[in-house]
Amino acid sequence: MARISTSEKVPKHMQDTFTAMVALTDTFCKARLDEEYAQLARQATAALCRQRPSPLATGHLQTWACGIVYALGFVNFLFDRSQTPSMSAAELCTGFGVSKSTGAAKAKAVRAALAMGQMDPRWYRPSKMEDNPLAWMIMVDGFVVDVRRMSRAVQEIAYEKGLIPYIPGDK
Repeated sequence: MARISTSEKVPKHMQDTFTAMVALTDTFCKARLDEEYAQLARQATAALCRQRPSPLATGHLQTWACGIVYALGFVNFLFDRSQTPSMSAAELCTGFGVSKSTGAAKAKAVRAALAMGQMDPRWYRPSKMEDNPLAWMIMVDGFVVDVRRMSRAVQEIAYEKGLIPYIPGDK
């Protein structure tokens, strides 16, 4: 899986939308979640703004902001009370002033647009990456292996190719 772009650059015609969306997601994430969720939400918003046509060009900003954070919550198990931070989907949607069904529908649209899946290393919280087995599995000679058990040389090649988020032991 390729790394996501950490760029927050967006086309000029989407800049106002991006700024408004980020204000919503940053406010919610910083108050109720953490900076990692806020950063991932900014990156997801930018990625959606760069799509042609951008799905964010239509619809209510509150709904899209909820959908973005909801989608990231799905990837990162936000709705599992054993995780920190955690909250229910209903709490998240209420925080954005959106119904649970609308928030879930927008989250599904965001996940489809960004090809997100549960534990997707491209959208996983950096502080939890070490515990994400999907971030470390690569194919070597037709076999799926955990790159953390491979030599440093193999790890460096995997990192250079964008197959792993960082070189284990360097973090």
